[in-house]
Amino acid sequence: MNGLKKYIDKIKPNFEPGGKYSKLRSVFEGFETFLFVPNTTSKSGVHIHDAIDSKRTMSVVVIALIPALLFGMYNVGYQHYLAIGDMSAGFWMMFLYGFLAVLPKIVVSYVVGLGIEFIGAQIRGHEIQEGFLVTGMLIPMIVPVDTPLWMIAVATAFSVIFAKEIFGGTGMNIFNVALITRAFLFFAYPSKMSGDAVFVRTSDTFGIGAGNVVEGFSGATPLGQIATHVPGTDMVLTDTLGNTLSTWDMFFGLIPGSIGETSTLAILIGAVILLATGIANWRIVLSVFVGGYVMASIAHIFATPTYPGSLLTPLDHLCLGGFAFAAVFMATDPVTASRTTLGKYIYGFLIGVITIIIRLYNNGYPEGAMLAVLLMNVFAPLIDYFVVEANIKNRLKRLKQGGRVNE
Repeated sequence: MNGLKKYIDKIKPNFEPGGKYSKLRSVFEGFETFLFVPNTTSKSGVHIHDAIDSKRTMSVVVIALIPALLFGMYNVGYQHYLAIGDMSAGFWMMFLYGFLAVLPKIVVSYVVGLGIEFIGAQIRGHEIQEGFLVTGMLIPMIVPVDTPLWMIAVATAFSVIFAKEIFGGTGMNIFNVALITRAFLFFAYPSKMSGDAVFVRTSDTFGIGAGNVVEGFSGATPLGQIATHVPGTDMVLTDTLGNTLSTWDMFFGLIPGSIGETSTLAILIGAVILLATGIANWRIVLSVFVGGYVMASIAHIFATPTYPGSLLTPLDHLCLGGFAFAAVFMATDPVTASRTTLGKYIYGFLIGVITIIIRLYNNGYPEGAMLAVLLMNVFAPLIDYFVVEANIKNRLKRLKQGGRVNE
């Protein structure tokens, strides 16, 4: 590493003002600060300096996403071979199939998103912002495996430009950029984001996994089954071949769904990493799960065949769809979440409640987590405002009671 640092320092003058490659200064600084902690300091104001800068923070989040990503790759292959009735393929062949299916989406997401940020930084003469390190990984994980690459490219470009750059870039956006990407896809191309044909890839990938779909196959996700359930019939969730799913099956994640959202177990491993490193706030994560559990419990108490989702147990709801993924990786976004201590509890709790309400009582949006987080992104500043105002009033009241404020 010392040799690399010496080489970086040697070529650095070429990218400084007046240097041969000065126009590429922001690109050089982006790579330099990614490889090494910057040694520059602020010249004015009050600041706390720490080796854990934004790039390191984002890197930890990417590491926390890896368990869900790797499991998602395996599950893509598992669901494919299950659909064609060839379970003799083995673990590594299934993983390879999923890896080859998911990798192009990751590449497209990063190339488009980072490309736009690089161009924007060059035009404005600013340093490259690091927020897309996480967003670029999140986007492929929250879409169905058969989402066309060009759609991901268009949606990524839209979200980076209109949900981030026009607000001032990283740290200034009011909406979660990855969720805006998914929302754009959901409303612009609904047939590619819902239904029975998008969550399980039945065709081969780069010549691997060729075969015909077995009789009786259904690519419906558990939430899709709830949305299309016929009132008056038994509410039984099944896998793609009609086998009954248990709560453990839902928790482990070998079910159809978006690439990185199916395994609650893998997501919770990522949550441990985020909470242990202090990157994510435990108050938000806890309150999202509590809010979801409370709302699902209330719905289950008053369960009715008219709303078949209410027939499921609260624990099932926490393991299905993108609920856990949203609680750990979306709701905890420090830019778009509430920042006050009490506000974090309220913000997270309402996300959990709204997710279950949408999921149970609006069959047009069987997921709910995406809309719940985006809605609460809007109200996060308002929640913090009322919390701060209430705190100020309480302090003034205590001061008056203590006789230290003149009437």
